[in-house]
Amino acid sequence: MAKFSASINLLENKSKTLDLVVAWALTIGRALVIIVELVALGAFLYRFSLDNRLQGLQTKIKQEQAIVVYQKDSESKYRNLQERLALISSVSKDSVKNLKIFKDIVVLAPNGFIFKTLDLSEEKAQLEANVNSVIALSSFIDKLKAYPPVDSVSLDKIQNDTANATITVGITVIFKKQGGINALSN
Repeated sequence: MAKFSASINLLENKSKTLDLVVAWALTIGRALVIIVELVALGAFLYRFSLDNRLQGLQTKIKQEQAIVVYQKDSESKYRNLQERLALISSVSKDSVKNLKIFKDIVVLAPNGFIFKTLDLSEEKAQLEANVNSVIALSSFIDKLKAYPPVDSVSLDKIQNDTANATITVGITVIFKKQGGINALSN
């Protein structure tokens, strides 16, 4: 009797297509795994470069903050100086106009008219004065009304000082809206 050996081969398949699909999947699968690992490694290295740049920027920000803190007092002094210079510039321009109106009002005053106070602002002028006669007062008020920047003149106070033979008056001069100090610049 002859020995007959039986072999069982479960992997042997007569289908070549399945063998080709499995071979293709294994080679392409390996390539995909390698590509994914390379992308992950690249992302990892890129992350290190971003962290390094971030650390550099944080250090730079801290240095800049220290400079800003150090310069804070100088900056506040500089801004204060700039504000004062701007105020001086505007006051200087206004003072020239105020001086012109001041001189004009003083020139309008007749003899015997003595100013105690004269306050000028953008909208009005208030003055207090001693005058010798009602005629001089009337003449001064008429001249003020005729002065081009003046809108209205009001006599606020009038007191007769018999001991000194004078009349004490308080006068308010209202300038025109586009007049007054602003009218002189036109």
